[in-house]
Amino acid sequence: MTKCPCDTTKTYPDCCELIHRNIDNAKTAEDLMRSRYTAFVLANGAYLMKSHHSTTRPVHDTEEIVAWAKSVQWIRLEVLGTTKGGHNDKEGTVHFKAYFFEGGIVQVIEEHSLFEREEEHWVYVGAM
Repeated sequence: MTKCPCDTTKTYPDCCELIHRNIDNAKTAEDLMRSRYTAFVLANGAYLMKSHHSTTRPVHDTEEIVAWAKSVQWIRLEVLGTTKGGHNDKEGTVHFKAYFFEGGIVQVIEEHSLFEREEEHWVYVGAM
């Protein structure tokens, strides 16, 4: 089996698929961020919306986000650092780079993302 797209040593069924099936399995902000990256790789729009904070969720852009996710070739995820976002925290940040090919050129999304707990599970709020 191949490893999970989020770049852990685990396979997808033993890693992000667990979170995609039940968002409560994301125990840390980093877990949620990795599962969102994998959702982009898999163009899983429903999960991307579910894992987005209700106040910043781009529900009208779901089809556009999925179309873009399918139009690029994802290369890898690199987590550069985290602050808070642990099992007992209410919020946390993750600094990451996501690499992909678009139009034959390697592109990089670098972001410091804010995550919060909403309804007792981690969700993505937005870029800081």
